[in-house]
Amino acid sequence: MSKIAFFCIPAHGHTNPTLEVVKELISRRNEVWYYSYDIMKEKIESTGAKYISCDKYDIQMQLKPEDADRVGKDIAFSTEILVKTTLALDEAIYEDMKAWKPDCIVADSVATWGKLTAMKLHVPFVSSTTTFAFNKYSARIMKQDFKQLFQMMLSMGKSKKYIKMLQEKGYPVKNIISIVQNDNDTDTIVYTSPEFQPFSETFSDKYVFVGPSIRKSDQQVYKSDKKTLYISLGTVNNQVTSFFQNCISAFKDSDLNVIMSVGDIIDLNDLGTIPENIKLERSVDQINVLQQADVFLTHCGMNSVSEALYYQVPLVLFPQTNEQSGVAYRVNELGAGIYLKENNVAAIRQAVKEILENSLYRRNAQKISESFHNCGGAKAAADRILFIAEKRASQKL
Repeated sequence: MSKIAFFCIPAHGHTNPTLEVVKELISRRNEVWYYSYDIMKEKIESTGAKYISCDKYDIQMQLKPEDADRVGKDIAFSTEILVKTTLALDEAIYEDMKAWKPDCIVADSVATWGKLTAMKLHVPFVSSTTTFAFNKYSARIMKQDFKQLFQMMLSMGKSKKYIKMLQEKGYPVKNIISIVQNDNDTDTIVYTSPEFQPFSETFSDKYVFVGPSIRKSDQQVYKSDKKTLYISLGTVNNQVTSFFQNCISAFKDSDLNVIMSVGDIIDLNDLGTIPENIKLERSVDQINVLQQADVFLTHCGMNSVSEALYYQVPLVLFPQTNEQSGVAYRVNELGAGIYLKENNVAAIRQAVKEILENSLYRRNAQKISESFHNCGGAKAAADRILFIAEKRASQKL
């Protein structure tokens, strides 16, 4: 039996892919402790892992789901979060890990306090990467304008004081890049296939592309005789009332079944009268919905896109962030989706029509789905984690 510690941020897209991996590890009689935030407590405990709340320790800066996007854009903010969170959790985590003696620490690529803890305690580390793996080649699809690059350069200078704070606490870090970026010597699990990952051939064999970690559906799903359109902008950047209004106008007189998930914040009164063919929800069981869908109009979060392609659903692409734009670019490049060119009724209607009438998009989605299914999923991820953990355990003997 191996002891595995997981660390993650309070974001569904970063947590969900790890859950089946944790279940797989526990089914093989391994012990898993999972450090996260209370918004994710129920999900994590359902796997059988021991959940440890970071909320009660992280008193300096509470993480929110919307911070996941800002972390990827703002290096100064990212550095402040990771350092303050690491220092706030330092004593509790350090003492826990020192006493429990894990064989391996697995941390989300954004939850760098997990990586830092592994470095400090000299415990084998695995990065859990729920987006594309990035290096100088794959980063090309994440285009940044001059303003963003200038802000990044300014942020690098501000991060020095935080690095010094970590060093004073015994963390062996040199600079911010060494914390937030994995190199070819870092064991890394990537939840996609080599075929979907841009420039996958440029990564070392330390990178294992396991495909999406998709949970099994908990109910039987029946497809309608009519075509089904699923619309969602995810759980974070979804307060685009005009977009949902335009979708309602675009399909109110159509013969499509429309399932639209609008999130918890939008005032439903602003959406007006909802036609009978449109089912409006605050949230849905996306796995079940995608098994009914013929097309998905999406914000292009990596988790949502992976789940859609796993079920062979072609996409209309409406990214809201740089990271989502990179995912959208790859879907479009491989011919499994098209961009929504404008947020208006005519453009929305035309994009969905194009996907439904051209079978090439579904065929290309099927090819990507096949590559996902051939990767091994949660079992392959668990195999790699246990290989590293058991190597560590054998060294203790």
